[in-house]
Amino acid sequence: MLSRDPTFLGRIVSVSGAALTVHLAQSVASGLSIIKGQTYRVGQVGSFVRVPQGYQSLLGIVARVGAEAIPEHADTNEDAGRWMTVELVGEIVGDKFERGVSQFPNIGDSVHLASEDELRQVYDVPNQGHVTIGTLSSSESISAKISLNELVTRHSAVLGSTGAGKSTTVASILRAITTPAEDSEPHEKELYQSARILMLDVHGEYSVPFAGIAQIFSVEPQYQEERLYIPYWALDTNDLLEFLTGGLEGNRETAFTDKIFELKSASHETQKFSGVDSMSITVDTPLPFSLKQLWYDLVKTETATFEGPDRNEPTLQEEGDPDRLVPPKYKPHGMGSAGPFLNNQAAGIQRPLNLLRSRLLDRRYDFLLHPGPWEPNLSGVPNEDLDGLLCRWLGGEKPITILDLSGVPSAVLERLVGSILKILYEALFWSREKSEGGIERPLLVVMEEAHRYLSDKSDPLSSNTVQRIVKEGRKYGVGAMVISQRPSEVNETVLSQCGTFFALRLSNPSDRSRVQGTLPDGLAGLLDALPILRTGEAIVTGEAAKLPMRCRVTLPAKPYRPRSGDPEVSEKWRLKRRQESYDRVVASWRAQRPLAVVKDLDIQRDPVEDQGDRDG
Repeated sequence: MLSRDPTFLGRIVSVSGAALTVHLAQSVASGLSIIKGQTYRVGQVGSFVRVPQGYQSLLGIVARVGAEAIPEHADTNEDAGRWMTVELVGEIVGDKFERGVSQFPNIGDSVHLASEDELRQVYDVPNQGHVTIGTLSSSESISAKISLNELVTRHSAVLGSTGAGKSTTVASILRAITTPAEDSEPHEKELYQSARILMLDVHGEYSVPFAGIAQIFSVEPQYQEERLYIPYWALDTNDLLEFLTGGLEGNRETAFTDKIFELKSASHETQKFSGVDSMSITVDTPLPFSLKQLWYDLVKTETATFEGPDRNEPTLQEEGDPDRLVPPKYKPHGMGSAGPFLNNQAAGIQRPLNLLRSRLLDRRYDFLLHPGPWEPNLSGVPNEDLDGLLCRWLGGEKPITILDLSGVPSAVLERLVGSILKILYEALFWSREKSEGGIERPLLVVMEEAHRYLSDKSDPLSSNTVQRIVKEGRKYGVGAMVISQRPSEVNETVLSQCGTFFALRLSNPSDRSRVQGTLPDGLAGLLDALPILRTGEAIVTGEAAKLPMRCRVTLPAKPYRPRSGDPEVSEKWRLKRRQESYDRVVASWRAQRPLAVVKDLDIQRDPVEDQGDRDG
C-alpha cells in the first residue's frame, strides 16, 4: 500500500493554480524518513516533493507547513500541524526535468518525498554552459550549478549581511568560471579561457585571492599593481562640468562648452584621429584637451581689462602660466571713465573657474584630472590614447581585471565608479559589432559595496550609468553583478533588473523584504530562512538556477580567500603596549594619500611592514 511507501507524505485535498494543499499521513509523524539508507527530513520548508502522474511526475517545493497551511474547512483540533502547502515548479518526464507544468494533479493524488536520485535529475546538468559553485544544503552529494549565460546576460546580485560570506561567495563564483577544479575532465579545463571580468574592489580584498589570474590596477599602488587612471576627456561634457564646477546654466555653461569644443577641434586638427570627421565633432566626442588650457583661456577672458580710446588695448602686466595654474595679471579696472575697462565678453564665471582650479590642485582627483600618460599637454596631445586604456582593462591575457579602489573617500568613490563605468559602457556600445566588442567578447562587471555608490542619493553619474547597463547592457554584451550588505539602500531599478539572486544571511527586515519581492508570492516563504543561514550558505533564485536552491558555497582554499576577515581584537589587544607617533597619520591626511611616506622621520616604515602588522 502507498502508506507503506517510505516516500509517501499524504494526499492532495485542494488545487488552486500552482498551489496544492496536502493532508499529511500518520506515517510521517516522526518527521524523518529513511530511503535506501539515506535519512530525509519530511515537510521542511524549501524541500522538494513529487506528485506521480503516470509516465511523468510533477515536482513542487514545500512553501508552508502546519497552522499556516490549514484550509478553512479543516478540523483544527484533530488536524493541527498535519497540513502542508506545496508550490508546483516543474515536471520530470522520463529522465528529463522541465520548468512549468503541462497538467495539474487531481484531488486525492498522492504526494511523495523527492529522493536524491530525483533531485539529481533536476540539478545535474551538463557542465557545458554551467559552473559548479557548491552543493545543495539538503543533499551534499548533489552539485549546485548555475548557468553562465543567464548569470552574465540577465545580471545578478549577491546580498548578505556583514560576515555572511559575500566575499568568499563572489570569489568562489569567479574562480569557478576562470579556474576549473582539479578533478575536472580534460575537456573542461579550458572551457572559459576567454572570460572577461572586471571587478570594482572597494576594500582591496581580492588582490590576493586572484593572484595569477588577474591584472590589478590601484589608485594607490602598494605592491606591484599598476596605477589606475581614468581620462577626464572620455566623459560626457555635462558630467565633467557637473563635477568640476558644481553645475552651470545658460551663458555660463555655454562659455565652458564653447571653449571645450574649440580645444577638442584644435586637438583633432593637430593629431588627425582615425575615424573622426572634423564636421562631426561635438562637445561630447572623446577627444583629448587640456583642462589647464581651458582654465587659463577662460580666466584670461574673465579678468582681462582694456584701455585706450576704443577700449581695445589689453592692460596685461604678467602673462601667467597655464601649466602651473598661474593666472595672468591685468591692471585693475577703474571706477570712472578713464579706465581700465572690464571685458564685455566676460560671462561672470569667476567662481566656477576658482572651483575648477581647486579640483586640479586636489590630490584626491589625480586619477581623473591628471591621468598619467593620458593627460594631454597644453596643446591637447596625450602620450597614450583610449585604445591603450581599454587594452589594459579588457584585453589583457588574464581573465579578471581588478580595479582596487581601497582608500578612496566616499565622495570621490562615487565619481570614480561612475567614470569607469561610463567609459566601459560607451566603448562596448560603439564597438558592439566588432570582434573586440561585447557581443563577441561579453564582459561581466562586478560591483562590490554597491550601496555606497548606487543608492538613490548617490552621484547621478554612477547610478545612471549602472541603470543603463542593467536595462540595456545584455544587448551589447555587458553584464552586471551587484554585491551589497544593504539591498534596501541600492537603487530599486538596479535590483529589479537583476535576474539571479544569491541571498546570504540577512538580518534586517527591510533588506529581507527587498529580496523576498523577487520571488512569486507562493515561494517567498523560502526566504524566511535568511536570518538563520550559515556563513557561506545561500539561497539562489532566478534565471541562472534551474530552480530555487539552498546551497553551501564551496570555500576557496585558504590562500585564495578574500582579505575580508574581522580584526582579531582579543589577539591584538594582548600585545605589549608600544610607544606610537602619529606623524605619519597627519602626513597622510595632509597629502590626501593613505600610503604617503613621511620623510626624514625616525618612524618612517615600509608599506610592506605595515601590511605585516595588519596581517598579524
